[in-house]
Amino acid sequence: MPKFKYTAKNAKGKKVSGTITMNKESDVNADLKKQGLMVISIKAETKKGGGGFSDLFKPKPSKRIKADELTIFTRQLSTMISAGIPLVECLEVLSEQIDKPGFRLVLESIVDKVRGGADFSESLQSHPKIFTRIYVSMVKAGEASGQLDIILQRLAEYLESSQALKREIKAAMTYPVISLCLIFAIVVALMVGVIPQFKSIFISLNVELPALTRYLLLVSDFMQSYFLIWMGALAGAIVGIMYFKKTKPGSYLFDWLALHLPVFGTLFQKIAISRFSRTFATLIRSGVPILGALEIVANTSGNRLIEDTVNEARENVRKGETLSDPLSRSKVFPPMVTRMIGIGEKSGALEALLEKISEFYDQQVETAVKSLTSMIEPIMIGIMGVVVGGIVLAVFMPILEIQKTLSK
Repeated sequence: MPKFKYTAKNAKGKKVSGTITMNKESDVNADLKKQGLMVISIKAETKKGGGGFSDLFKPKPSKRIKADELTIFTRQLSTMISAGIPLVECLEVLSEQIDKPGFRLVLESIVDKVRGGADFSESLQSHPKIFTRIYVSMVKAGEASGQLDIILQRLAEYLESSQALKREIKAAMTYPVISLCLIFAIVVALMVGVIPQFKSIFISLNVELPALTRYLLLVSDFMQSYFLIWMGALAGAIVGIMYFKKTKPGSYLFDWLALHLPVFGTLFQKIAISRFSRTFATLIRSGVPILGALEIVANTSGNRLIEDTVNEARENVRKGETLSDPLSRSKVFPPMVTRMIGIGEKSGALEALLEKISEFYDQQVETAVKSLTSMIEPIMIGIMGVVVGGIVLAVFMPILEIQKTLSK
């Protein structure tokens, strides 16, 4: 019979821990609750030395799953609950039909906890990488209101909308990134592999080279002679930038730049407003208190400037002030958005107006991505033409001068 380590709180709020031997985790959970303890965590003890080589191939609970898989699970669970099937039975059926062993183990652990008396939302909190704060908060609101099936349906729609927005962002960023990488690879190949072949020809001709050609040969010599050094420096710079981006000042700087870039800044602002409006509207419509909804929206905004603005607004609301005033003072939210939020607060239809804002900016993002893609393509072709054309011109200028001299 397996042993389980547990951590719990007693009636006085003091943490207690220990080991208990039972058949399943759900039995441990039920036994601890009978003792009047509030369970914090339960973990099965693993035998020292493991189970041998075969344990390497045993499936483990997933830490992350694809967004599409979570959306399908949520929608199926909503449909089954609305049909009157008990929650535990719904989860059991869904866990049996999941193809991926890792996700199946996650659902099985949730089934055990729910069967042992834990709330569904409480069971989901054990897997924060899969079930985010938005997900757990909406499920908790659904349990409290008795409308879990409706809330899960809204949650599935929210996940689908979020995925569509992410696809729009990828569509906007993929082409320029790939194009820039190709331009860099072509330039390096020409400067390191092709230009040095022409250098020996120019030396043998013993002619005065144009300034553009001399400059090109100097750059080519540097890139060839110190290839490992400058490639290492470039790689180090990229790693350093990525590390700096993870720091607090670095993330703030990059988020500020994202909203102020010449071409992409407007797009990123529209994406941020769309995400804010959709998430906030979904949480309020699902019954999540406004202060809790603002905290979740701030933490999931993905932009430090927006996070600071929303947190400031949250403090205003806590003090009994309006939400629209601090948002209007920031430069992140356009006047149209803050005025609509203000009207929503006064009329009591805040979630409806937030949904309208989200729909409007979703269309704006789609239009911006299409126009940006059509604009970026000729820009990238032009950049490639100028760079590669400049290299070719620098190579052939001496040859053309020699031909002119010989023709005379």
